[in-house]
Amino acid sequence: MTAAERRRSEDHRSAPRGPGGRPPEGITPRTRPLEGVTAVALEWLNRSKESVALDLKRDEGRAILTDLVAGADVFLQNLAPGAAARLGFGADVLRARDPRLIVVDMFGYGTSGPYRDKRAYDMLVQAEAGLISVTGTPETPVKAGSPLADIAAGMYAFSGVLAALVRRGTTGGGASIEITMFDAVAEWMSQAMYTTLYTGSVPPRTRLSHPVIAPYDAYPTADGADVVIGVQNDRGWAALATGVLARPDLVTDPEYATNRARVRNREEVDAIVAGVTSGMGRDELLRRLDEAGVANASLNDGHGLIAHPQLAERDRWREVASPVGGIRALLPPITFADAEPRMDPIPALGEHTDAVLRELGRDGAAIAALRAAGTIG
Repeated sequence: MTAAERRRSEDHRSAPRGPGGRPPEGITPRTRPLEGVTAVALEWLNRSKESVALDLKRDEGRAILTDLVAGADVFLQNLAPGAAARLGFGADVLRARDPRLIVVDMFGYGTSGPYRDKRAYDMLVQAEAGLISVTGTPETPVKAGSPLADIAAGMYAFSGVLAALVRRGTTGGGASIEITMFDAVAEWMSQAMYTTLYTGSVPPRTRLSHPVIAPYDAYPTADGADVVIGVQNDRGWAALATGVLARPDLVTDPEYATNRARVRNREEVDAIVAGVTSGMGRDELLRRLDEAGVANASLNDGHGLIAHPQLAERDRWREVASPVGGIRALLPPITFADAEPRMDPIPALGEHTDAVLRELGRDGAAIAALRAAGTIG
């Protein structure tokens, strides 16, 4: 980290929390939602960052990026295969200048192989890696509702960088790392893939239910909310049957006493469970399940997650500034006991261009000339 980077890190503080969940002083709350998927992605991914807009097809733009990389710990790019190298920012070139640099190249399918140049949007990678084949109903495959291919690749880049930093602390050398969306999702498909590899059978799509466990599904309640019940073994079935269903006879009935029998009679089991749960409100059902020691969960949507009492009780929400006003955001999931994560503002595109260029030694006239030439935004 350069001295300028350290100074910026020290200058940027997390937005303070306001009392009673109100926006902190100096942050204007939003009165309407962000518009469009792109805006949501910006909120999700760009807080605590600085934004510099450069035209890398111009010599001056590449010179600025070269200055930015000098002394950095990590350089990450996700251009098309070969694009960064053509611009002069391939891993070999960068690490020849600085052997301690960690270079991360992120691609859809990688720099070799027949799929090297295929477009790799999240849904397409989910399809190629088989994730869609195990998600959905028996009749209809569906993609995961969150962009899991994008997230998987990002998480492996994150862990790869951490591993490289630890190794550099021992060896003194940097690293060249390649991460692909396809490899990431293939790893996440390990259970289904190895099941297919060693049994010859593709895991079936089973909606919310489990292919080899019953009851394991979402069940209705009297107030219209669904509750997921997951019975993992015969002890759990006994707890459900006696403590919630008030049917102790089901514990010894050979048609339902074992998991094998319940899977064989899944429709009857689900009808018995739903017949009882549909007569209770959600809160009553959750209470009785908890008291009986039966695994359960509310089937929440986005509103339910936002209002989730676990997030509120553990104080996971913060307000961060943005170009459109104060925005609520969750703390990162890695919680340090002795440090509050940075929750700095979400920048506008190119917001820090001038400030960063000044740190790199460009004066006002030079910056004005770069802007007039279209090199910076």
